[in-house]
Amino acid sequence: MTQWQLSSRKKTTGGFIKKHGKKNRYERGRDYLPARVGEPKIKEKRSAGGNKKLVALSTNTANVSVAGRHQLAKILSVVENTADSQFVRRNIITCGAIIQTELGKARVTSRPGQTGVVNAVLVEEKNK
Repeated sequence: MTQWQLSSRKKTTGGFIKKHGKKNRYERGRDYLPARVGEPKIKEKRSAGGNKKLVALSTNTANVSVAGRHQLAKILSVVENTADSQFVRRNIITCGAIIQTELGKARVTSRPGQTGVVNAVLVEEKNK
């Protein structure tokens, strides 16, 4: 079901605002396509002004920042996700999720559903 990104019909005082006209196509939201852990699949979506957004449907690598340097690391699983507890079980990556990588636990700082890449900061190093 499509979500509409319309402005509120209520004023701050509680009164109603008259309808501006009909709904426009650009006010419509996108369906949620979760980024999962798996073989890399990236979908290209057209956005406002003819620009493009890369939607990561699945990915298995992350750009992990370790002491100011970036390293490409393999994603093993999702450990914690504050957005939804069910996302851990389903291995869905969102911004703020804690992922288990080859280097250790890392927190996702990018939005894979908007940019198509997973950028993360190392939180806990792997014990050797």
